[in-house]
Amino acid sequence: ICPLWTMQVQGPFLRHNSTPVSSFVLTAYFNLGSLRWLFFCALLLLYLLMIFSNVLLVCVIALNRSLHEPMYMFLCSLFINELYGSAALFPFLLVHILRDVHIVPAPFCFFQIYVIFGYGVIQLQTLAGMSYDRYVAICHPLHYRTRMSRNRTVALILFPWTCGLLIPGVMISLSSSLELCRNDMDKVYCDNYPIIKLACYDTTIINIYGIVMTFNIIVYPLIVISCTYLYILKVCWRGEKRTRQKALNTCAPHLASVLNFAVAGFFEILQSRFNMSHVPNMLRVFLSLYFFLCQPLFNPLIYALKAASRVSTGSSGFPSLQKHAAQD
Repeated sequence: ICPLWTMQVQGPFLRHNSTPVSSFVLTAYFNLGSLRWLFFCALLLLYLLMIFSNVLLVCVIALNRSLHEPMYMFLCSLFINELYGSAALFPFLLVHILRDVHIVPAPFCFFQIYVIFGYGVIQLQTLAGMSYDRYVAICHPLHYRTRMSRNRTVALILFPWTCGLLIPGVMISLSSSLELCRNDMDKVYCDNYPIIKLACYDTTIINIYGIVMTFNIIVYPLIVISCTYLYILKVCWRGEKRTRQKALNTCAPHLASVLNFAVAGFFEILQSRFNMSHVPNMLRVFLSLYFFLCQPLFNPLIYALKAASRVSTGSSGFPSLQKHAAQD
């Protein structure tokens, strides 16, 4: 999650004579000594596990006809996005763990920022779409097929990808045009906000753009998720104990994923917005990578259990909740 509202540019328009740096130096790496191969192997195993688990679940959903439902289509999008985001980071980390000099060409650095930022946008907005799907399934089960039609499901899946591919492009076009005074950033990968802090001038004319984009990509999805769960809780509170338990079991994986994403986002904002020089290097690196480690590892685990349960028990609805939802 990148704080767009803090982006700064020179004057009322971007300077056309700005001289972008040709490379960036990542200074957050520290000397691992003889342990570098241990960290390399551990990170490689984690990355291979991410690839295997996410690809496996995409294949399981694609090949099992009983899983060809909106919720599992959202999950496919989620897993593909996790592969997309991790591919921009983990091979890069594996290479730099073994290097003594951590210099990154500017074009690749901006490309990495583009993919990483897009990954965050797609992830959060897909989770928002999934929360709407859970709301319809629990609060309006008899109208689920109508409200979650094929066309609406496709639109809810494609919209996050459209935002995740377009919005970072605008952000990169702005940050890559800045005149920078230095080329070093205290990170183990390229990030937009540290580059913005390297700018020579301290003007803020694109604050409005930043606020609007922040609302669209962070605040609005969180509002959608919060509202859908408020409605779900309201309807479940009026239902029977058995149906409340069934609703909880249905929502638990998604809610756990949302909370996990929120914690990861909090760590990322903490890293970007506050001086973390007093924090041990190892902890700082862990906090900066948690955003990319937790989702690709955590989501396949919780949703694999859900998919296995779905295949073994078949479809489950919430008819006893419908009469309570109809009263609203």
